[in-house]
Order: sequence, then C-alpha cells, then structure tokens
Amino acid sequence: MNGAQSLFKALVDAGVSTCFANPGTSEMQLVYEIGLTDQVRPVLCLHENVATGAADGYGRMTGKPAFTLLHVGSGFANGMAMLHSAGRAHTPLINVVGANATYHQLHYPEHELIGGHVTDLARIVSHWSQEARSASHLGELGAEAAMLAQAGRVCTIVAPTDCHWETARPPPPPRPALPRPETAPAAIAEAADLLGNGRRTGLVIGNLALHGPALETAGRIAAHCGATLLTETFPSSHLARGEGRPLAIEMPYALEMAITFLAPFEQLIFVGALFPVTTFAYRDKPVVKSPPGCTLFALASPEQDLPRTLAALAVATGATAPAPCQPRLATAAPSGALSGASIGQSLAALLPDDAILVDEALSNSPPLFAATKGARRHDYINTLTGGAIGGGLPMALGAAIACPGRQVIALQADGSAMYTVAAQWSMAREQVDVVAIILKNDAYATLGLEMARVREGALNPRMHAMLELGQPSLDWVSIATGMGVPARRVTTAEGFHAELAAALAAPGPHLIECPVDPPEGWQALEERIYRER
Repeated sequence: MNGAQSLFKALVDAGVSTCFANPGTSEMQLVYEIGLTDQVRPVLCLHENVATGAADGYGRMTGKPAFTLLHVGSGFANGMAMLHSAGRAHTPLINVVGANATYHQLHYPEHELIGGHVTDLARIVSHWSQEARSASHLGELGAEAAMLAQAGRVCTIVAPTDCHWETARPPPPPRPALPRPETAPAAIAEAADLLGNGRRTGLVIGNLALHGPALETAGRIAAHCGATLLTETFPSSHLARGEGRPLAIEMPYALEMAITFLAPFEQLIFVGALFPVTTFAYRDKPVVKSPPGCTLFALASPEQDLPRTLAALAVATGATAPAPCQPRLATAAPSGALSGASIGQSLAALLPDDAILVDEALSNSPPLFAATKGARRHDYINTLTGGAIGGGLPMALGAAIACPGRQVIALQADGSAMYTVAAQWSMAREQVDVVAIILKNDAYATLGLEMARVREGALNPRMHAMLELGQPSLDWVSIATGMGVPARRVTTAEGFHAELAAALAAPGPHLIECPVDPPEGWQALEERIYRER
C-alpha cells in the first residue's frame, strides 16, 4: 500500500467517497489511485471555487463530508471564498491539497507562498489543517480529518507528493464523530423562564436546528410559548420548509427593513444562530438590528448539540403538542410581466416534492423566498453564509450529486453567477438534475442600496460603470449552451411558467435566462436610504 491508497482507504472507510477535483501536477498519483478504485466518485471541476462550493452544497445536504482535490497553495487560494462560506456554515468538508515533495520544497520555492506555507494559508479557512510528514502519516491524517469533519468542521490535509507514492501502513480504523457539547441545564432553565415571561419573543434557529426533528421541536416550543420562529438572515446548513413543515421566518438583510421587522420584539433567544448584527457597518447607523432594550440570549452555539438542546427546552417549557405546519397554498399560473414575484409564483405552483432550492438571487431573493413558503415540501440553501458571492451554481451542483433523484433549482443573480460560471460544464458532464434560473438585470443591483448610503448626489458615468454589467450584456443562453447545458430565454410570466414546467419534466441540467428588474419597492428603499443619509 502506498500513501495515496492509505489516504483513500481512511476516507472511504469513514464514509467519505465523493471527490470534487481540480487537480494539477502534484496530484497525479492521487488521480491515478482514484482511477484504480470504484469506491471514490470523482467530479471534475474547472475552477477551485466550483470544487469547494460543490463540496459545501454536498455537505449541507448530507451532513457528511465530501473531499476536494486541489493543487498547491495557489490552487487552494482560488477556492478560499467558498471555503470561507462553508466554514461559517459549519459544513463538514475535507480538502486534500497537493504540495511539492518534502525533499524538493526548499529547491523549488515557487510553489510556496511568499509569506509562509500552504498549511498557514489553509488555517485561515479551516478549523483544522495538517501537513503529512510521511506516507503512513497521510493515511492517519485522513482518518483524523474524517472524524473531525463529521462534527461540522472544514479540515485540510496538505499532501506532499512523495507521501503519495512511498510505502505506507494501512490507516487506523475510522473513529466516530466527536460528540457535540451539551447545553448547560442552567441555560435551558433560563431560556424556559424567558419563554414564559409573557414578553414578545423570537426563537432564532440556525444550523442543525433548521431541519429534521430539531425543527419540529423548535416549532412546537414557539407555538406553545407564543414565540415567533425565526432564522438568521443567511441560514447555515439547509432549512426544511414548505408544506408540512413548521414555518420559520427569515430576518431581512437590509438594515432598515430588519429594524422595522424586529421592532416589536422584546427578547430574542438564539439556538445555533448568531446575534442579528449588520453584515457591514454604516456611518451613523446601529450595528445591531434588534431594538434598544431587547434582550439577546444565546442558548446554544452552532457547534453544540442543538437537537438535544431543543428537546430539553421542550421538556422545560411543557411543549408537547405537535408543531403547527405550513399548509400547501394553491397557486395559479402567473401572467403578464416577468418579475421575481411571478417567478416565485411559478415555483410555488410547480416545485415538486423534496426539491432543493439554492438561493443566490440577491436583490430578488426576498420575494422568491416569500412566494415559496407554501410550496410542496422542499429544502432551502442560502449561499451567503460567509458573505462571499458565487456559491449558487457550485452548491447546486454539489446538492445534486449528494441527492440523486431530487430536483435542484438554482435561483441565481447574473453578476455573481459569473464568478463560478464553469459549474455549468460540470453539471452537463455529470448530467445532474439542476434547473438554473438566471435573474438578469445587467447590474450589481444590491450595491445600489449600499451606494445610496454614501453618495452625495447622482452617480456619474464612471460610478455606473463599476456597478452595471451591460456593454456587453451577458448572453446566458450562449454561455450555457457553449458548456453543454440546454438553455432558453423568456420574457413573460407565461413563457417562464411553460419553460420551467418543461425543464422540470426533462432529465439533466437546464438554464432559463430571465430579464427582471429588482423587486417592487427596491427603488423606493434606495431613495429612502439616500434621503435619510
């Protein structure tokens, strides 16, 4: 057995068998060994952020890690944006990064970073990172990474090439995932007291509380105690929603909307979710979205055992009745102008059971999220957990690989789609069931709100040039078909409805280009922000 075989045996024995790969010279032994086994499924990605984003989508849907195969420090750096989001979401994920042979690193420093080593770089976006010191050590690191990743950690193994080909011992047997810390009984008692004090309360859930029995328990507690069930603005993991699921309301992103939304609440209890701080600081504006005097109580962090925490809280509050669930809302086919709202109406009508919605619609995300609350049961992934954009298409790819037989729909803004456009090629190659809906407004529309906070007057042409995507306008039909994905452009609500129905009925990937403006009220919000500034 060589080191590469020892590594893969360690991963496969632990149930890690899907690889999103963008290999280079230093990974050829690894590629060769993957080719000799049918126990690892390789998925080739044409950019590292596609590989890391796909591994994130895979991990969010399965709760277990895939692994990436990346090339030296520069290749790893190309995938860091999506690893940052994965880390913030506590996604189980393993990176295997090739490096020059241990005896050659000093002789060929070009593969090293100017200010350090790839292991130093990896620590920035990894919960754990180690470099193999021998072929046998490589297998040992594979077993350790698999154990740690299952607890919701991003783990990175740096693998010098001589550790791939030299003789190695078999890896140690797989170990169970580290147990998640329990919540202190005193904290559960305090949360129960807060829920029983009669004040207007929000129960804010995140991570493992967003799906499965934990979500049902959270819904039961909220209903019993008269609290409102909320999620973070960018929920981590995936949110189970739609028909038959407890309804959890997402807190708004825009500061002004969030302040209005949270104004009635007197206390917020957080279970696996972070406090409602603004994504960015603004001049003369608060950094916390909750009203002054609102009590903020962190019952459990995302790293803790959230299902167990909620079960204990249900006992402490006496919440025994089943949680009220969202009914199916009958939705007619839309007509007239194409908009985010009409697209949401079609999704609500046509979404099949157990579909997966991957949302990077940005400015059009709120109306789409609202419109689909009464759709058939589905899972929802928000890609912006770490604030990096470009995760929509890769996460849709990863979710489709993770959940074969389930329909994946990517709600994708046009600007951020270009960050990881190569994901479409991998979708075509793997023939995954992903319908990508490109919401095309030829602009970084979200930045219109941000510009309104700083501008002193009208924007000049140079400012517009840094915010708009026209001249030339992106032709998504040509882009997609050039990568092997069938694509159509629609311009009416009726046309979109028919095209979505056809795409859902056909196997493999599809793309629908939808020219739409920002949602109703967006321009008014921009003007309000500008005036208040």
